Amino acid sequence: MTKKDIHPKYYEKAKIKCACGAEFEIGSTQEKIEVEICSQCHPAYTGKQKFIDSAGRLDRYKKMVSRSEELKKGQSKKSRKK
Repeated sequence: MTKKDIHPKYYEKAKIKCACGAEFEIGSTQEKIEVEICSQCHPAYTGKQKFIDSAGRLDRYKKMVSRSEELKKGQSKKSRKK
């Protein structure tokens, strides 16, 4: 019981194109959609991390992770001594 002339046109086979080259068909109100990341290239789905280093950010991130791991190791040793 939808009202006439108020709903956008629905495309049952809308084309989705990702920057990685993957293409999908889904239902959408847009006929063509371009996305930058999809389930075939997103690290959460693929299990592979891709880093783009701009202005040394990757180096700073790696240092932060290593310091965090060192602190966690140090805290676990202190908790064992008690």
